[in-house]
Amino acid sequence: MDGEQGPEAASRAAVGVTIADMIRALADMRPAADSAGMIDQLRELEDWKSAACALQARVAVAFDISQRSDRARSGVRAEELGAGIAAQLALARRESPARGSRLLGLAKALVTEMPHTLAGLETGQLNEWRATLLVRETACLSAADRSAVDEEMASDAGRFSGAGDRAVIAAVRAAAYRRDPRSVADRASHAAAERHVSLRPAPDTMCYVSAFLPVSEGVAVHAALTKHADTSRSDGDPRSRGQLMADALVERTTGTAGGISGIEIQLVMTDRTLLQGDSEPARLPGYGVVPGGWAREIVVPDQDRPMNIWLRRLYTAPGTGDLVAMESKARLFPPGLRRFVQVRDQTCHTPYCDAPIRQLDHVLPWHSGGTTTQSNGAGLCEACNHTKEAPGWSAHPRPGPRHTIRLTTPTGHSYQSTAPPLPGHLPPETAASRHRRELRHQSKALKRGKTRAAAAA
Repeated sequence: MDGEQGPEAASRAAVGVTIADMIRALADMRPAADSAGMIDQLRELEDWKSAACALQARVAVAFDISQRSDRARSGVRAEELGAGIAAQLALARRESPARGSRLLGLAKALVTEMPHTLAGLETGQLNEWRATLLVRETACLSAADRSAVDEEMASDAGRFSGAGDRAVIAAVRAAAYRRDPRSVADRASHAAAERHVSLRPAPDTMCYVSAFLPVSEGVAVHAALTKHADTSRSDGDPRSRGQLMADALVERTTGTAGGISGIEIQLVMTDRTLLQGDSEPARLPGYGVVPGGWAREIVVPDQDRPMNIWLRRLYTAPGTGDLVAMESKARLFPPGLRRFVQVRDQTCHTPYCDAPIRQLDHVLPWHSGGTTTQSNGAGLCEACNHTKEAPGWSAHPRPGPRHTIRLTTPTGHSYQSTAPPLPGHLPPETAASRHRRELRHQSKALKRGKTRAAAAA
């Protein structure tokens, strides 16, 4: 990142100590000599973290106000004043753009509508997660009602001392319902519009497929799977109840016994892993790295599960692991080049954003002379693709070991993002690792020489 400035300068002017000074002071600290002192340190450090979160909230709101004022003076339309602000905050905090939007919303609520919660955060009586719970559970209220609940809940600094998250949520919900029962009820009725299905990776080539459903439908799904599992168990099926429910969910969703259908999953592996039994891991889009043996089991069909397997050969440049270039004269990315970029980037190319790729676009825009090539293409989520088109943002391809882009924000800060390595790519050897390898070889040669001398004697 280039040109760090802003909060540190303000801090220096206010108290004569920069944030960097405080970080160095913390790095120089050591654990206390006794157990009681260590516990005191942990408590004080937790308070320090909460106070830092409160300052981050104030800085975020001040930055939002400053950016909007500058854009308004420049003649930017009112509906575009906030474009890209949350993304800049996210990059500064090394978070995804989606997380940046939530953090900015949290900061605005704390600073403008919930001063007591912010004070509890500053004094260490609340941590950032507890403050988030108070903001989240009052989101449906008007500003006046939210401030009233804030005063009721957080004005007493010790109110939530010893309480768990569920107790905090229950207390805030009750207070919100007393203030405006209709808004709380409307929020519950509108929640059904937020239903969705999501996928998260889990260890050992497993994953979580989660469905966010209205309670009646969720209970009905669970009841149907439970009934199927109980019936199968009573018929003598040796699988456990949980296994039966999971297998039934997969088979009923895909419509195929065993759960494998004709869906393209784009499993990426080296030819050595596929054909020679190499241990080099493979990569499954939407999940991540998977063991080579497991990948071969998916690709090589068995007698009980016949299916068609399509192989698409990809070629990488020696030493870098980057895919060999493709080019198109069209403005839009053709299907072959789209697949090429999607395999290369895996997820959104914006730093810290792990969202799935929804759109392909030119790094250097077409209207600025950008070409439709793999080096000038980037896979992005929809939000990040819109953000990079906001005033003051720019992106350029940069030289690197693999496809690299440099993203510059309106404040002049720059962030670099490099495509992840493909299976089979080994990182370049550093001078230190090369020196250690040479020392090992010398040690082995010395031992062999001593063994030969002893045998000759």
